[in-house]
Amino acid sequence: MTRAVVFAYSEVGVRCVRELLAQGVEIPLLFTHPDDPGETQWFGSVRTLAEAHDLRVETPATPNTPEWIAEGRAADPDFLFSFYYRYLLNSTWLGVPRRGALNMHGSLLPKYRGRAPVHWAILNGESATGASLHYMLEKPDAGALVDQQSVPILENDTALDVSLKVAAAAEQVLRRSLPPLIAGTVHAQPLDLGKGSYFGRRRPEDGRIDWRCTARAVHDLVRAVAPPFPGAFTEVNGCRLALLETRVDARPARYLGQAPCLYAADGEWYADCVDGRRLWIVRLAMNGAPLPPDGAPPVLAHQPLALV
Repeated sequence: MTRAVVFAYSEVGVRCVRELLAQGVEIPLLFTHPDDPGETQWFGSVRTLAEAHDLRVETPATPNTPEWIAEGRAADPDFLFSFYYRYLLNSTWLGVPRRGALNMHGSLLPKYRGRAPVHWAILNGESATGASLHYMLEKPDAGALVDQQSVPILENDTALDVSLKVAAAAEQVLRRSLPPLIAGTVHAQPLDLGKGSYFGRRRPEDGRIDWRCTARAVHDLVRAVAPPFPGAFTEVNGCRLALLETRVDARPARYLGQAPCLYAADGEWYADCVDGRRLWIVRLAMNGAPLPPDGAPPVLAHQPLALV
């Protein structure tokens, strides 16, 4: 029987661990993360899945210690798999499995190597992304590609929408890749990193809206960080406003030639942008509470938006 040490978290982790089990892969040791109470849990639990199948599951602060690596060797794995595990594994770990260490990444490699690939793809207005299974090197997301699956990013898709598409694509990629991996017939293709891109971690403060951007760019930011992620925000007269959902309006800005501004009209919220287009703000919140257009406080009446 094929054996694998697995590192997994999030929805991709749940679906890929389930697929390993469905194809009869033995998992003597599984690493995951404890859930963060400050993070919205929109995804399934790897720990719950592991416990339901009586797997040994561990949540160390770091797996890159001699003690945990020794445990990995004792598990005698053919493969090591990493499915959305949040820590980089050191080169010693990558040498533990007899037949290779593989990672599932949420982009069409070599594009969007690094952190938060779904969010960056939406933020940059991409029309597609996907899931890629590749061999691991010490350099992140750089090893030879086994297989990948593309998914569309529609105009109003949020990061949650796309993340669920990517999780489904990851499951499909692993389902068709496991048989040739186990049989030893996989033909992995080296990645040309010169044709790709690398992006770093995103933080909640990166959701601050820059009103020097076009309506489309602001919309892309809003959907890239929309709930359950930290969200896009701006500040008007000392009020913190969260733009939870937007659409690029087909009609032009109402106040052409003026600075970007926020206003309520015809029972809806709008923001005029620098490119002469306007955003329909489908959902707006102030200090965490929904803000209907007919209940706007005076401080938000036709307010200019700071060019920050």
